[in-house]
Amino acid sequence: MSESIGIIVLAAGQGSRFRQVAGADKDKLLADCTGRDGAVRSVIEQVLASLPADLTKRVLVTTEERPQVLRMAQAYGFEIVLVESTGMGDSIAAGVAACPQLGGWLIVLGDMPFILPSTIERVVAGIADDGISVPVMNGEYGHPVGFGRTFGPGLMTLAGDRGAKPLFASARVVEAVVEDPGVLWDVDTPEALVFA
Repeated sequence: MSESIGIIVLAAGQGSRFRQVAGADKDKLLADCTGRDGAVRSVIEQVLASLPADLTKRVLVTTEERPQVLRMAQAYGFEIVLVESTGMGDSIAAGVAACPQLGGWLIVLGDMPFILPSTIERVVAGIADDGISVPVMNGEYGHPVGFGRTFGPGLMTLAGDRGAKPLFASARVVEAVVEDPGVLWDVDTPEALVFA
């Protein structure tokens, strides 16, 4: 079923906690970090580089104030969806609305650069029409999260800062148990740029 799965990368958040520590002009998505493969790239490029090449429908949701992120995403074959709101719900809704005909969507956070490609592939493999596929590390749900076709309408009605967590209540959840701390590791502060 993976041929009809789209990737939606959420990259519209302002990263205010990161900016409080690093400086108001510092965008965490553009900060250098060393990936688990040893390569030094920006946070957003680490994320984009780790995504499966065989998923060709690719959408990145961001704001127009991020020209470097836009260029990077286009270089990796992503269609750009610009949003004015930086809320996660608004971003998910806009991303899914850009490709509503698909059989499912892999929702990826742009500030999680340390997820192993093998974990991403396992989450994609677990996507089914009526299910939500999620990686689980030490009993805790992580990212990215895959949503099957039946969740499209619900995803497109999300708004504000609330993500898709309410959709889990009535869903069949497929848990991919992984030994991958990257699924829980987001870059909220400069210290988080170094994977330990």
